[in-house]
Amino acid sequence: MIKHITVSFLAVSIGCTLAYAKDVTPGFNNLIPESILTPDSVETSIGKLSFFDGMPDAETVTKVYDNLDTIRATEVFLDMVPAASMEGMRLGLASLGASASNQVMMFDQLLDSNPLFLTGNTDTVYSAVMFDLERDGPTVVEIPAGSGPSTVNDAYFRFVTDMGAPGPDRGKGGKYLIVPEAYDGEVPEGYFEARSPSNINLMVLRGFLVDGKTDAAVRSVKEGLKVYPLNQKDNPPAMEFISGSTVPFNTVHSNDFSFFEEINNVIQREPVDFLDPELRGQLSSIGIQKGQAFDPDERMTKILTDGVAIGNATARALLLRPRDESAYYYEGSQWFTAFLGGDYQWLIDNGDGGRNLDARTAFFYGYTLNTPAMVLKMVGAGSQYAVAATDEKGEYLDGSKTYRLNIPGNVPAKDFWSVVLYDPQTRSELQTEQPFPSKNNKRDQLEVSSDGSVDLYFGPTAPEGKEANWVQTVPGKGWWGIFRLYGPLEPWFDKTWRPGNFELLDGDDNL
Repeated sequence: MIKHITVSFLAVSIGCTLAYAKDVTPGFNNLIPESILTPDSVETSIGKLSFFDGMPDAETVTKVYDNLDTIRATEVFLDMVPAASMEGMRLGLASLGASASNQVMMFDQLLDSNPLFLTGNTDTVYSAVMFDLERDGPTVVEIPAGSGPSTVNDAYFRFVTDMGAPGPDRGKGGKYLIVPEAYDGEVPEGYFEARSPSNINLMVLRGFLVDGKTDAAVRSVKEGLKVYPLNQKDNPPAMEFISGSTVPFNTVHSNDFSFFEEINNVIQREPVDFLDPELRGQLSSIGIQKGQAFDPDERMTKILTDGVAIGNATARALLLRPRDESAYYYEGSQWFTAFLGGDYQWLIDNGDGGRNLDARTAFFYGYTLNTPAMVLKMVGAGSQYAVAATDEKGEYLDGSKTYRLNIPGNVPAKDFWSVVLYDPQTRSELQTEQPFPSKNNKRDQLEVSSDGSVDLYFGPTAPEGKEANWVQTVPGKGWWGIFRLYGPLEPWFDKTWRPGNFELLDGDDNL
């Protein structure tokens, strides 16, 4: 009986062992989930990757590190567009002699197409001032009463404060004090305090035309604006006003290897905590770190050049061909918003979804200035924008062809509306024989149809009899447009009013 039990036990034991052996992964004592194993070779988008028992061979190691560095270079480009754009602005203003806080670059005769200035409009008087808080310390800005909307942004184009009507002075004027974020000194009474995490800050003021002229806006700024270091408040330096109108100068950042050199300049100049650790980590992974020399070797220079090319192409796709359907204002329309997501910090669902990095890149690749006012619904105040780079069939707008844009009557703009054309290469105003590549319903004598609508025409030559409503384009070049409403009214927000698409005209019969 005992022998029988022993034999039976051994039989069962052997059977279990054989069954168990069938489920063992070769090379292991147990069954290993296939999902955690790596095959000896894998085909990927960067080619074949080879392994010895999960250990990448020499060729694969080189390939994946090159790919990782390319990814990092691309991500640095996309993430650092805001900082590079601000650096481009700083360098451009300095080239005109506007580098001190008391030196104001002003488009006193409006912004024409000579300066390279990201999607500036031809309708308002821009004035721009650069502060350097490391050089000057806390800086005072005296804003005159009735000033147009003004905004201060830091060196990463982050919002610092508004001034004028959208600011805490509510258009009554007042003194602002811009201080470093870590400033622990005294703030005198009577100032609106604003703190900035960066040394370099940009202030832009906008003034509006009166009777189609710039005189009132220019006079307001020249007579009322004062900017000076707080420690010179008893004897502030005289203001200097430098005209940027009709002057060719560049404020646009680079799109080649020198992009990284521009960013390195920013990192070396600004406080180390100007950016969060994750962004600093991305930068240091490609050799850019505060206090360290940026000196990439031949391999890394090649990879950075490749990464910036990929990043540049990506940014252009994000700007001109948004894939997020929510970007488009209307179904079947080519018009889309410049401010995807409706949050000036580009937060998704109030931050629950993190930050919309693509929306941030797209915005700062094509536009400048960051203020909460740009996304607020302000009926009868502020401005609204719609962007289009394609015709009604979704094809890019071609400067060799002629297009018509219908602006229906009763445009929901309390103040005025305009359409401005831009060059896809520079994202600045399209340069043609017309100094202002735009139409403005208050500034220009447009022909209006009997139903109150306006047909605008865009092409290399004016259609016969349509000269008043024509904007010139350049054969062999593309273009894109921005429709602006100043003092937008409810029909814009509830979408009961909408502009037409750019309609390709193929002959006189369509005129």
